[in-house]
Amino acid sequence: MPLNTQHTASYYAATARSTAPYPSLDTELTADVCVVGGGLTGVNTALELAERGLSVVLLEARRIGWGASGRNGGQLIRGIGHDVSGFARYVGQEGVRYLKHAGIDSVALVARRIEQYAIACDLRWGFCELANTPAQFAAFQDEQAELAALGYRHETRLVGPEHLHEVVASDQYAGGLVDMGSGHLHPLDLVQGEARAAQALGVRIFEQSPVLRIEHGTTVTLHTARGKVRAQSLVLGCNAHLDDLEPRLSGKVLPAGSYVVATEPLPDSLASTLIPQNMALCDQKVGLDYYRLTADRRLLFGGACHYSGRDPKDIAAYMRPKVLKVFPQLADVRIDYQWGGMIGITANRFPQVGRLSQHPNVYYAQGYSGHGLNVTHWTAKLLAESIAVGQSQGLDVFSAVPHLTFPGGKALRSPLLALGMLWYRLREVLG
Repeated sequence: MPLNTQHTASYYAATARSTAPYPSLDTELTADVCVVGGGLTGVNTALELAERGLSVVLLEARRIGWGASGRNGGQLIRGIGHDVSGFARYVGQEGVRYLKHAGIDSVALVARRIEQYAIACDLRWGFCELANTPAQFAAFQDEQAELAALGYRHETRLVGPEHLHEVVASDQYAGGLVDMGSGHLHPLDLVQGEARAAQALGVRIFEQSPVLRIEHGTTVTLHTARGKVRAQSLVLGCNAHLDDLEPRLSGKVLPAGSYVVATEPLPDSLASTLIPQNMALCDQKVGLDYYRLTADRRLLFGGACHYSGRDPKDIAAYMRPKVLKVFPQLADVRIDYQWGGMIGITANRFPQVGRLSQHPNVYYAQGYSGHGLNVTHWTAKLLAESIAVGQSQGLDVFSAVPHLTFPGGKALRSPLLALGMLWYRLREVLG
């Protein structure tokens, strides 16, 4: 596969419909709420707050959607993360049922937002989970039955290996579960469209304005290099990029690298053969593969989550064998874009949402562990509910789940987790 290594930028950044910059903060402002982080969490929290009539200032260290929100695979898939049934001891059976419905309703929330604000982001419905083993395919029957028991209103269907080429032109899988209530989109167009909607409702947005210091108190004061914001409440939506701004939170999230490539545009005949129904697809491996077609018929292929803190020197060369293992028919297709980004991983693969016990006017949401596209919208709604009216039952459910701080501090937590994930991958290969 010939590599065009000149294109190391994100495909999304190259194809986004609008990249008009926002100003940097160079003055002193007051607001009901200051939101730190211009990704899906921060932008949607600001939008939800503005819809409820609160004044909001949003501060982003770089550009809107610069992090994982604008670099991810664009897969809009139901679910909070890993199986939430194990959290019954913290939230009860009703809480578990709430979380399962939240994983479904969060996708519908994204769809409503796109429709309400007429956001052009290439939304396309259709997703297929791919089983790597017959045992995984058998487990899809239970998953389908559970969705039915929850009242899932979208079509689902099991696809055996003998019919799987109707979904994907690959011999790597033992079957699939199609879900027409999940799909894929252009994530950077989504978050930028939501930022424009928030600005239209009065949210004051500032880019290139990293927060250097926070003064806590009844009123929270945030300092940037050339400005200052005073607010009654603060929302931290920095996820994997929180760093030392709030160590009590950053130690509970491990920044992990994930990598994506996009091919040159494919002929219509080839694209429609690879993924005949233009679905998003994802397998079940520990280091999972996920892929889909873009609106201009490129194959976008991602995965290879790294916990070591070291990025591949050549992302395209690193991802090429993974692409060809699934689609050997792409041996002569060029890769035009290669990029990576940091996602926030939690020890229990469950998002962290709540408020700081030491500072009850400081709220946060982080650690989506690969399910951020939909769950960010849900957590933003819960944060806005709590700030605007003083209570959110959903926020109470999420915050009831305890979270561990990764051991070893900044220097050792990534290597320790990398060793742990290597063990799981070895079990996967040997089992």
